[in-house]
Amino acid sequence: MKRPEISVTPFSVEDIEPLIEAGADAFLIGEERYGLCLAGEFKREDIRRAAEAAHRRGKKVYVSMNALFHNDLVDELADYVAFLQECGADAVIFGDPAVLMTVRETAPGMNLHWDPEMTATNWYSCNYWGRKGAKRAVLSRELSMDEILEIKARAEVEIEVQVHGMTCMFHSKRKLIGNYFAYRGKQLAVERGGGFLFLFDKERNNKYPIFEDANGTHIMSPNDICIIDELGELIEAGIDCFRIDGIFKDPAYLREVTKAYRTAVDAYLESPGKYGRLKGELLAKIQAVQPKNRPLDTGFFFKETVY
Repeated sequence: MKRPEISVTPFSVEDIEPLIEAGADAFLIGEERYGLCLAGEFKREDIRRAAEAAHRRGKKVYVSMNALFHNDLVDELADYVAFLQECGADAVIFGDPAVLMTVRETAPGMNLHWDPEMTATNWYSCNYWGRKGAKRAVLSRELSMDEILEIKARAEVEIEVQVHGMTCMFHSKRKLIGNYFAYRGKQLAVERGGGFLFLFDKERNNKYPIFEDANGTHIMSPNDICIIDELGELIEAGIDCFRIDGIFKDPAYLREVTKAYRTAVDAYLESPGKYGRLKGELLAKIQAVQPKNRPLDTGFFFKETVY
């Protein structure tokens, strides 16, 4: 049975080594200028150091370039891709064809992972980008378990699935909150990791965190995905990578969650029965460190997506 990779989102270079000890196989990093919804800001020297730290332990580093690029940034892409190749990044994560074309021209040997955040919803699209050069597709977070399994069964590329953490439900290139405050004659200071504004859905009694960064406005899920006790079908199907997203958590939380998923995956590969005996205990460990204002649920894995 295939051992799925566990990919995590570190907050800084200093988190790499502890997360390796916790069981991480790969690290998703990047710079806000080029990537969406990142857990930490990694400038060029940080990316170089992260790659060195990961590679010393035989682990991988994937760099996010899945922002929405306008003309003013397109001319920067070749230089950035050349830098990523030079420092040994294991893959570039993209959504915009401009990145794919730039990689083909500048670093043709670089691996590409297609991650458009919310629109990787069918196997045909995954295979389309695979035939264009992508090695992996990162599926949208709004898919059900059955949809994920069907995509994997018909995919010609590796498939990555987010199994834990906050998800982005809406993205706009516009800075909607800042524009609103400007309209009201006020200023809004936005800082990474700072407090949220919330969109309240009275019908569902949910509060959706909203934040802004250089890429615009992001409305996030009211709960955190957690399917540590539902991994069996994904492992049996041969899903290639499980992503744990630590955005707006702290390093200690991410280490504990990574350790729990590493234990769960290894237990299942040893024996599904062993996993069955352990999964309740592992879920309880995650619940013990989960922020009180962020309930855990299974996302859309077992319920219909309502648009």
